[in-house]
Amino acid sequence: MNLIDTHAHLYLPHFSGDVDRVIQNAADKNVIKILLPNIDLKSAGPMLELCKRYSSQCYPMLGLHPTSVRRDYRHQLSTLEKMAGDNEFVAIGETGMDAYWDTLFLSEQEASFITHLEWAIKLELPVVIHSRKTMDKILAIVKSHSGTGLRGVFHAFSGSVDQAVEIADLGFKIGIGGVVTYSNSGLGPVIREVDLKNIILETDSPYLTPVPHRGRRNESAYLTFTAEKIAGLKGLTFEEVAKVTTGNACELFNLKPE
Repeated sequence: MNLIDTHAHLYLPHFSGDVDRVIQNAADKNVIKILLPNIDLKSAGPMLELCKRYSSQCYPMLGLHPTSVRRDYRHQLSTLEKMAGDNEFVAIGETGMDAYWDTLFLSEQEASFITHLEWAIKLELPVVIHSRKTMDKILAIVKSHSGTGLRGVFHAFSGSVDQAVEIADLGFKIGIGGVVTYSNSGLGPVIREVDLKNIILETDSPYLTPVPHRGRRNESAYLTFTAEKIAGLKGLTFEEVAKVTTGNACELFNLKPE
């Protein structure tokens, strides 16, 4: 069964020596599509170039990562927005807020996030949300945009069962990656409680590598370990998880199923 990696940064220097092999590894494991979230102005060029080289496998997103938001964020957003007319993006992101690494620019992160939501609504694209230690604030902002057609995914979900249910009730998906394979992830109850129709799979490569490769560089081929873990937690087969989550991703990001 085919899988879709809905979040991977394969354009980063971590893959500069072997990105072709990494993409082939993914194909060999039936990971047929890889969605690439942008980070900042510097990463946009390499991301778009990789998507051009692998146009049937890699798909770009338009966004400014919250940890890249600084005092010049308005300039970065303005420049990125101009790219929307020249390229075809499958989503807006990655955006959101992050209070883990630095809280100096949280107000700027919030303003940037709201701008991204406005792009998503205007362009009728899903939004990919980063919400590290900011889940309650993010949820409040998303709720304030109800009735606009806003949709998307909470990437690298690490919240509670109640938050997961709330996200699903808002019509958003929950992005699950390699962290679910960690013994201390706390995601077991979330996976058991949330309907599979509300989950999509991701790697966040090169980060958050699943067991048994934890501690090494992550890559899209390792998505199979996440699918296997979810299958075990929900008492389903790997094929069932692959079929439903791939369908979820195709629906959310308007991708053609293979």
